[in-house]
Amino acid sequence: MKKTILLEISVASVEAAATAKRGGADRIELCCDLSVGGITPDLASIRAVRQQIQIPIFVMIRPRAGDFVYSSAEFTQMKKSIGESRDSGADGLVFGILKPNRAVDIERTRELVELAQPLPVTFHRAFDACPDFSQALDYVVRCGASRILTSGGAASALGGVDNIAMLVKRAGERITIIPGAGINTGNILQLATATRAREFHSGLSSVLAHQQADYLRFEKEVRAMVKMLSTLTVD
Repeated sequence: MKKTILLEISVASVEAAATAKRGGADRIELCCDLSVGGITPDLASIRAVRQQIQIPIFVMIRPRAGDFVYSSAEFTQMKKSIGESRDSGADGLVFGILKPNRAVDIERTRELVELAQPLPVTFHRAFDACPDFSQALDYVVRCGASRILTSGGAASALGGVDNIAMLVKRAGERITIIPGAGINTGNILQLATATRAREFHSGLSSVLAHQQADYLRFEKEVRAMVKMLSTLTVD
């Protein structure tokens, strides 16, 4: 059966979330401080975005910037944030935990996935720090996550396109691979054709990076990507 391709937009404010929705985004990833890859947003932001938009909101659960090897106290904070985010209206959660050797921490990630139920979980770009992508993919599947967000280990999804295509093929129906990092109107069709991915993730950071964020351009860019993806389907 042919399936449409979805577009997720990462945002860090109510205004950006509402703009992405107007542009036709299928889903929002809500976080705070996108300059460091995103950390857990405060509950007021989650509730405010929930009141403004009706499309799915996936909330980032990441207690700090930096690596993805967390202390016991940080792990406890992540568990608390999962419950609070779910109660505040999240439709899904985004997190990932690694061991000191950068392999997926199966036990602790699975514990969080189970705690998050019934919400689906995206294992975020901690995946890109793993030394063995094939093994990491299998480990994340064992954790029970629904999606993996990845740039294929490169600085941008375009740079990691071959790895992403491999992961999409290897994942099959077990889990959804979401290409992310540096995706925009200039490359999304190329990535979609090369990877056969069913969902894509973009933050359009260059548009909103400055103090005077250009929300009109942001909406235009989101709409253009949605239109491009609407011309494609995947099996």
